[in-house]
Amino acid sequence: MIHHMAHLLRHVLEWLFLIPTIGGSVYAVLCVIAIFRLRGSTRNKSKSTFECWPSITVLKPIHGLEKNQKENLRSTCIQDYPEFQVVFSVQDPNDAAIPLLREIQQEFGTQRVTVAIENCRVGTNGKINNMIGGLKHARHDILVISDSDILLKPDYLKTIVAPLSDPEVGCACTLYKAAGADTWFEKMELLTLNADFMANVLFAHVSGASKFCLGASAALHRSTLEQIGGLEALSDYLVEDYEMGRRIWMLGKKVSIVPYFVDTIVDLKNPAQWWSHQVYWDQNTRSARPLAFFATALIRSVPFSILYAIVRLGDAAGLWILAGVFPLRLLSAAMVMGWGLRDREGLRSLGLLIFRDISSLATWILAFTKRTTVWRGTSFVLTRDGRLVARARP
Repeated sequence: MIHHMAHLLRHVLEWLFLIPTIGGSVYAVLCVIAIFRLRGSTRNKSKSTFECWPSITVLKPIHGLEKNQKENLRSTCIQDYPEFQVVFSVQDPNDAAIPLLREIQQEFGTQRVTVAIENCRVGTNGKINNMIGGLKHARHDILVISDSDILLKPDYLKTIVAPLSDPEVGCACTLYKAAGADTWFEKMELLTLNADFMANVLFAHVSGASKFCLGASAALHRSTLEQIGGLEALSDYLVEDYEMGRRIWMLGKKVSIVPYFVDTIVDLKNPAQWWSHQVYWDQNTRSARPLAFFATALIRSVPFSILYAIVRLGDAAGLWILAGVFPLRLLSAAMVMGWGLRDREGLRSLGLLIFRDISSLATWILAFTKRTTVWRGTSFVLTRDGRLVARARP
């Protein structure tokens, strides 16, 4: 009887692990197909644009010193665009980045660069609080939100603002990819963003499987922001960009995804920070789309193929599965990063991808079981509707 129960349990586990192994392998192929379709559509798509470029304000929330920060921030100020203002906003008058911000302001002038020091505490989302302070100093109608760790090319502003010439577009976002990884844990972070998250984004975009809004690089009219309740309405959400997109869709407007990549510079100090950020990434996704995030268990081919091989006690069938899954995962990721993202840095880090995929199963589990998250040194409790409730400093 015990032997029969053990055999039945093993058989159930085999199927339980085999389904996501197959599902993940099929999904990897679909992501590659999505890349080819995206490349084909961008070649044939006509671009809408303004006859006369409108004046814009770039909101750049800053918190402390970061890697490559001067180059990142200067890249915002040297845009090939006729009339624009850059607002660097900080919350703390003693922020370590302020001397650098003043230096950049002196270089480009106060007409181009504004340094806003505003201690705003509207909600629990620190980025939104920071931008609320910056928005007080914004002079123009069109607003571009750009994270502090992003490195921009000179044509960025024209590219992201162009879709707003269509009155049906409520918000425009560009895609982004990680860059500048030096250590092994920064390379693991890069693979998370470029080989996993962005692959999912591109598949969702091409297939129409789901809607999304990328708040790291977004543009919208001030009037649209006011219609959705302003930044204040987003100030308690962990995934404020998804909430912003959801409210814009509720207005009957579109979120335009521009097939244009900006670089976000990876800046992690130690492996513990990398691990916390991996959990944070998964908590973001779970908060925005809990059912969809739960379903991603069905496309995690690498960890489940290993579990399948273990249950099979390393027999020929289990080893053949591993021999098929690992190369397919590596090849599909290489095509997504190399062909889709033009990411040579990710290709050089490809040897770490299997280990990253294994660790991702653990962070996936933690995203469902861990009810707190840490952002900028403060611990928050996550509510069921994706809001943040301040807890205490750890």
